[in-house]
Amino acid sequence: MGSAPTPEQPMTREVLLEGRLPMALTTERVEVRRIHILAGHPAGRHAHNGPVFGSIVKGSVLFQVEGEAEVILRPGDVFFEPAGVPVAHFDALDENVTFLAYFPLAAGQEPGLL
Repeated sequence: MGSAPTPEQPMTREVLLEGRLPMALTTERVEVRRIHILAGHPAGRHAHNGPVFGSIVKGSVLFQVEGEAEVILRPGDVFFEPAGVPVAHFDALDENVTFLAYFPLAAGQEPGLL
């Protein structure tokens, strides 16, 4: 955890997530989406055509990138979905979920599923 601001240091910064990319990306724009999932709904196994960075705003999800451990994400938690790697779980638990997803996109690219 990072330190809280003080009068002597009124602003602090904390790295919450660093998603490693397998190669350099030429990014023309970043699309940010607010996504809602109903309680108990599993997003299903899926993979994206580009990396996705995100943060949970409300609710909690069971999250698992294939080959990694399952984790429960709650409000304030951040996540990374590598391009082309299946996400085994992004399942809303016992309440509705809202999250923000950030899609770095190349020229002419739209966020999509593989």
